Amino acid sequence: MTGAPGTGLLLTLDSLVRIQRGRQPRAASRRLPVPDGMTAPMGCDAVAVPARLGPLVLPRLPRVGCVYADEAHWWWLVPSDSDYALEWPAPAHYATGAVLPDAEAPDLPGLIHRPDGTLPYTPPIPLYLALCRLTGTPPAWSRPVTA
Repeated sequence: MTGAPGTGLLLTLDSLVRIQRGRQPRAASRRLPVPDGMTAPMGCDAVAVPARLGPLVLPRLPRVGCVYADEAHWWWLVPSDSDYALEWPAPAHYATGAVLPDAEAPDLPGLIHRPDGTLPYTPPIPLYLALCRLTGTPPAWSRPVTA
């Protein structure tokens, strides 16, 4: 898709998704924080799973970033747009901007794992594959294509 003639502006579907995400209101008090001393140069999103699955996911990951937990969920920080072209398997919940749903408890989950170094991220593909394996969901790229 191109912009107005002569402007040289090129908008892709990816650009439109980023613009839309930037317009969504974000409640800073309901966002998982990046711990002091860490940086998130790629932005932050989060993936939540029910607390019963958290301990099963953890040993399946080659690297674990920041993990937060409360009684109901475990949350992994991942780079922004880690949902691009992925359908995270139910019952996982993908939270753009690491913003917690309003229905959650008023307190933020506690940090239960902090990695060495300055990056808070869990690599999203190993996390996605671990969740697919635990939920019995085939990865999106291995499913048959239907017309």
